[in-house]
Amino acid sequence: MARKKFVYKGYELEELQKLPMQDFISLIPSRQRRSLRKGFSEKQKKLLLRLRKAKEAMNEEKRVVIRTHCRDMIVLPEMVGLTIGIHNGKEFKLVEIVPEMVGHYFGEFALSRGRVRHSSPGVGATKSSMYVPLK
Repeated sequence: MARKKFVYKGYELEELQKLPMQDFISLIPSRQRRSLRKGFSEKQKKLLLRLRKAKEAMNEEKRVVIRTHCRDMIVLPEMVGLTIGIHNGKEFKLVEIVPEMVGHYFGEFALSRGRVRHSSPGVGATKSSMYVPLK
């Protein structure tokens, strides 16, 4: 079965990568559009330069992982295919950028809050836990 081709608002990935930034900005949701129209911060500019260097190195068959704390960066079409370590407050989560991520923030892919799994109460938590046999 053939894999479905990625399309974002009528544009395929190759077309998105060739689009000028202004045309791409007009396609993304309003929150991201507002953020990009204000321009990149210094940290984002620095990250973008490092990502472009990593893309060039990837073309030369080198696997490069870029680590960043910049969770407010928006995934651009030129980033597709890169592996990025996004900091979640405790560690760097490795994220492979795929076409479906275009237009989303980095922070959406490295969750900062873990899932809470409750089990039985610990020893000394309640009066009744005094009689729970320890295994």
